[in-house]
Amino acid sequence: MAVTGLAAGFVAGLLGVGGGIIIVPVLDLVLGIFGVDPSIRMKIAVATSLATIILTSVSSARAHYKKGAIDFGILKSWGPMIFVGVVIGTLIAGLVDGRVLSLVFAVVALLVAANMILRAQSHALLPNFPNLAVKSGLGVVVGLISAMMGIGGGTLSVPILTAFGTDIRRAVATGAAIGFVIAIPGTIGYVIAGWGATGLPPGSLGYVNLLAFACIVPLSMFAAPFGARTAHAIDRKYLSYGFGIFLVATSIKMFWSLLG
Repeated sequence: MAVTGLAAGFVAGLLGVGGGIIIVPVLDLVLGIFGVDPSIRMKIAVATSLATIILTSVSSARAHYKKGAIDFGILKSWGPMIFVGVVIGTLIAGLVDGRVLSLVFAVVALLVAANMILRAQSHALLPNFPNLAVKSGLGVVVGLISAMMGIGGGTLSVPILTAFGTDIRRAVATGAAIGFVIAIPGTIGYVIAGWGATGLPPGSLGYVNLLAFACIVPLSMFAAPFGARTAHAIDRKYLSYGFGIFLVATSIKMFWSLLG
């Protein structure tokens, strides 16, 4: 968990993704080793990941803010729609079997990986969002999928923002701030949804496991600023390739677990 915290924090600052894309599959693996039922295992991993993102995204966003990279215009216009998506996604996640969340994670991770690898050097599709309806709809999708995957907004918002003309570094910085918007309502929703659930491991508050949270958060917050500084110092295409390959491996692992 400690190593996971360091890796998640660094990646959160580096790519503005909140660290959940690393935390969720690792927690799912660890909970499986301890014999937690597959029907709730992914819910615990997703909920705990969102809880860690509350603090990790603050640390990462602060580092990006000092460099003046956060686009507050996007944050203000997208924030309410992302919030709506988080509420919908959390409600759905509380009702379905945890293996549905695993499937969502595996599919979306593979799509994001393909985008990062194939479009690592591509130009924007459009200079801006074509209209408010498209922008609002994509905001809801970002919130909904992020809540079901236990990830910060950067995993989805960064490729969307860059496709519609936002500079990659501003997209990463803004994605780090979006993670905060997603993590708070998402965490509260999973605590409520998991209240009184059977089969939860020790130290759980609803679906949020406080033991894993306590192990991950201090080191993820420590590592996030280093990732943010690195993001402003190296060629982004190499980050896209490397992270894309990691996501492909993660997705394959999730599919394999589901088939097993």
